Amino acid sequence: MQQQGFVIWFTGLSGAGKTTISHILEERLRAAGHNVESLDGDVVRTNLSKGLGFSREDRDTNIRRIGFVAHLLARNGVAVICSAISPYRSTRAEVRSLIGDNNFIEVYADCPIEICATRDGKVEMYEKARRGEIKEFTGVSDPYEPPQQPDVHVRTNTETAHESAQHVLDHLAERSLLREPAASRAS
Repeated sequence: MQQQGFVIWFTGLSGAGKTTISHILEERLRAAGHNVESLDGDVVRTNLSKGLGFSREDRDTNIRRIGFVAHLLARNGVAVICSAISPYRSTRAEVRSLIGDNNFIEVYADCPIEICATRDGKVEMYEKARRGEIKEFTGVSDPYEPPQQPDVHVRTNTETAHESAQHVLDHLAERSLLREPAASRAS
């Protein structure tokens, strides 16, 4: 019997911890026997969306592409973890509609921009954005629209990445999307 596919869709500012939590989830879901694929926004942008800029239209195109690939994988029984800023509610809603509400789990990686701007690999980017050297930077010179009702809301400035991952696993268990009790495995 083929396992049920689903999409875990992380959204949040650059530096909020989306990729870190995604890696933990990927490991835990594999350990639970799931076929898992991760679609990281930066990696997809380099390979699938090369040449796109950061205008609203280009950002939306990038998110739609990630959503389309996630949809194809999920309908073939894969647990898909998408980690992309995906700043606009309407585009995230389009992706949810494509994938289907039952198989789409929106996770809001919530972290104040002041904290995101201090995290490894993000300090220089945020400084450049604040000086105007990086245009259309989400949260600085381009808007970020947080989810109004995410399926899972993790607060990455007050909990560890493992605690955040556990919240997602608990939600998957509540929705009967886990093959075995990965939610109870120790980190």
